[in-house]
Amino acid sequence: MALDDENDRYRAPALDKGLDILELLSRIDGGLTQAEIAKQLGKSPNEFYRMLDRLVRRGYVQRQEGDRFYLTLKLFGLAHFHAPVRRLVSFATPLMREFSNRAEQACHLAVFDRGSVVVIAQQDSPTYWGISIRVGAQINLFNTGSGHILLAFRDEKQRRMMITEQQRRDDDIPEPEDLNEKLQIIREKGFETMDSLQTTGVRNISAPVLAMDGNALAAMTCPYIQPVNGNAPSYEKVIEYVCDAARQISETVAGTVDEAEL
Repeated sequence: MALDDENDRYRAPALDKGLDILELLSRIDGGLTQAEIAKQLGKSPNEFYRMLDRLVRRGYVQRQEGDRFYLTLKLFGLAHFHAPVRRLVSFATPLMREFSNRAEQACHLAVFDRGSVVVIAQQDSPTYWGISIRVGAQINLFNTGSGHILLAFRDEKQRRMMITEQQRRDDDIPEPEDLNEKLQIIREKGFETMDSLQTTGVRNISAPVLAMDGNALAAMTCPYIQPVNGNAPSYEKVIEYVCDAARQISETVAGTVDEAEL
């Protein structure tokens, strides 16, 4: 009893209410109305109005279809972007270095985080020339190879939530009308190749780093530049190297990182 009294002394009712909402929505696929949330938590709807408003404004919950509330991927992003991401980088770095030495090209690793694609690791080309993207750079889901990979290799629910977060963050770039068809082709091929929409003369080659459940943890991308040196690996060979490196990183992560953490 003394322990219960001590715990009650430090209760934060507003925080408890917010956590109750998040935990409830995490178990629901179709979202809930304010009245349904209140009913399931045994409270009156008026008690949750301000809390839901704050959760929506902070990006943890989104309101759709008039009055239904859904959990966003923000908590997912927060959970993934610290220790597990650092560990992913540590596992990927030697394999990325090996790729760059074989392919004579630069490469980078990117993840989806709270509305954008973020570069978390980068490896320079061993040659004099190469395109590199700085670590921490934020790029778009819709017009990059990394973004296409991260969308293609996620389940439908995660994909729609990612798109919603991207549009909320950057509504200047609309969702392409043929996006679903493109993503289907990428899933069938297992990788993506596309001319860079940011830099002339660069063709991006991207492949997924997959978790044990088949969803993409990250995208490995090579911003391929056609070398003048005739002895350099061909474009087709570099595609093979990208896919091989992404597969090796996937196997390393799946074999070393606790799936519950990822």
